[in-house]
Amino acid sequence: MLELFQAIGLGLVVILPLANPLTTVALFLGLAGDMNFSERNKQSRDASIYVFIIMTVAYYAGNVVMNTFGISIPGLRIAGGLIVAFIGFRMLFPQKPAGQSVEATHKQDELSERKAVNIAFVPLAMPSTAGPGTIAMIISSASTIRNGTDFSPWVVMVAPVLTFLTVSVILWLCLRSSGAIMRAVGKGGIEAISRLMGFLLVCMGVQFIINGVLEVITTYSHP
Repeated sequence: MLELFQAIGLGLVVILPLANPLTTVALFLGLAGDMNFSERNKQSRDASIYVFIIMTVAYYAGNVVMNTFGISIPGLRIAGGLIVAFIGFRMLFPQKPAGQSVEATHKQDELSERKAVNIAFVPLAMPSTAGPGTIAMIISSASTIRNGTDFSPWVVMVAPVLTFLTVSVILWLCLRSSGAIMRAVGKGGIEAISRLMGFLLVCMGVQFIINGVLEVITTYSHP
């Protein structure tokens, strides 16, 4: 069991900086201002379910997509590293608040027309939580795990699903408590945490690129 908790903890350390639920909280508050309590709860629940589905599909079907399009593991690592580093730079030096993304702006337009709008999938689940960086990280991690790991086979089978479930539950709790979190942390606190996460993402992205380049060098130097 200790090994399982270690694997889940490692997965959370890798995924949470990319998912960054606090940024999603700020976006949720900006878009759900006119919704009643039950509608907010429904959107929170649906967003969490969508995030779990997206991450699980990326983990189990990502390699099939890679093989179909002939994408190599080093290529994925380098591309994923560039995406993760880019997201990190945008979090470190934000040009627009979370609520001014293209997806969020589109939903704001629909909300202003007083339509019944579903914001759970777009933009809360994707791209805010399970965005390109998160998906690239999950696919790359799945490839690494399948090529060999120090964890037991049963841990490798169970840990990813439990990790994705934990991320979804954390997101659901954050969205359900969005008002309290915003009052406690404040806009400045969320920006500070976002920048710290951004720095971690830049470091992770650069390391991804380094690992990918080293794999390419090793592959071509030892054909």
